[in-house]
Amino acid sequence: MTRPAPPRKPRARSQARIDAILDAARTLLAAEGVASLSIYGVAERAQIPPSSVYHFFASVPALLEALTADVHAAFRAAIQAPIDHHALTHWRDLSYVIEQRMLNIYSNDAAARQLILAQHGLTEVTQADRQHDLELGDLMLEVFNHHFEVPTLPSDVDVFALALELSDRVYARSVHQHGQITPRMAEEGMRVFDAYVGLYLPAFLPKRVV
Repeated sequence: MTRPAPPRKPRARSQARIDAILDAARTLLAAEGVASLSIYGVAERAQIPPSSVYHFFASVPALLEALTADVHAAFRAAIQAPIDHHALTHWRDLSYVIEQRMLNIYSNDAAARQLILAQHGLTEVTQADRQHDLELGDLMLEVFNHHFEVPTLPSDVDVFALALELSDRVYARSVHQHGQITPRMAEEGMRVFDAYVGLYLPAFLPKRVV
């Protein structure tokens, strides 16, 4: 059976235009929010013709989906970055490290807050975010299992993905009320994450020998 050819990577010139478009969209998104984003505004900011933006992104939701993928790429990198195994005493220590890294992304990236946490009502973006959360949940399970002897989790519930969604709801409320994730609500979001995961993980998990 012939396998389909892998998708071709954009040429350097095309990739440069894509990067310019995404950078412009990210800047406008951070400054004005999702509701004000338009293809023509992005084109003007990127100093390229609107037709060039439409060539790569057929609509604003398509552009926002690409930005959402960028944000989640940063989240993936945060989860997969090295963690000092010897500094971990409890599995909650590990969840703190990972959640703090993700909070740092939200803190430093206004566009990420607008896309993931703001109330924009765009179904395409919300669905893309949830799909990415499933991938992040799988990565978190791998990391937890690398450092601790994680018991078998239910196959019909994505425990870590749901925990991420729940903590994001807390962060979203903070952004809605305060325009940012306050230290108090950051603490609450991490408590929500631990509380939900703690329904499936025992209070003590043996550490693995790494």
